[in-house]
Amino acid sequence: MIDTPAKPSRPEQQVYNGVFVLLGINLALFVLINLLGLPLQFLYLNHSNPAWFQFITSMFCHANWAHLSGNMFSLYVFGKIVEEEEGVLGIVASYLITGLGANLLSWLLLPSNVVSLGASGAVFGLFAISVLVKISWSWRRIIEVLILGQFVISQVVSQVQNLNAQDGVNRIAHLGGAAVGVALIVGLYQVTKGRSPKS
Repeated sequence: MIDTPAKPSRPEQQVYNGVFVLLGINLALFVLINLLGLPLQFLYLNHSNPAWFQFITSMFCHANWAHLSGNMFSLYVFGKIVEEEEGVLGIVASYLITGLGANLLSWLLLPSNVVSLGASGAVFGLFAISVLVKISWSWRRIIEVLILGQFVISQVVSQVQNLNAQDGVNRIAHLGGAAVGVALIVGLYQVTKGRSPKS
């Protein structure tokens, strides 16, 4: 009997459960509201008289296919980066916290006749987090940070430059999400740094 050499084992591929759960909720609500026509608009953030849950539910709702597809592409790409570094709880918590911060800021700063919906505030938070969690002195990480960082900076600059544009885009939420993302990572770094054992 001839022994055949064993095939080299492949490294296990990471499963991105958190990202796909978030994508699934966004897609399900889009189908229910936009395709099946269910009257779920009470989930949108009504700035004149918001219910508490709207600050969360509105970040899973989208106005049309173009709105959804752009946000879902960014959530897929940048969400996977965050989940790769921070795990399932990290991506879900990052999405919810940055989206909530973005909605609170837009509610405080925008007129009361506005209705907000969409994942873009949370997505901008993930933009910022994806860069910050990659920072290290590894040359691969430095290249990743440079590539991701220039994209994120260009997106933020674009939002600031067009802040007064009247085109229905909630740039306050975008900038708010990015700012909350930065604050979240900096805050977590300070907490973990404070708890690290001293030599």
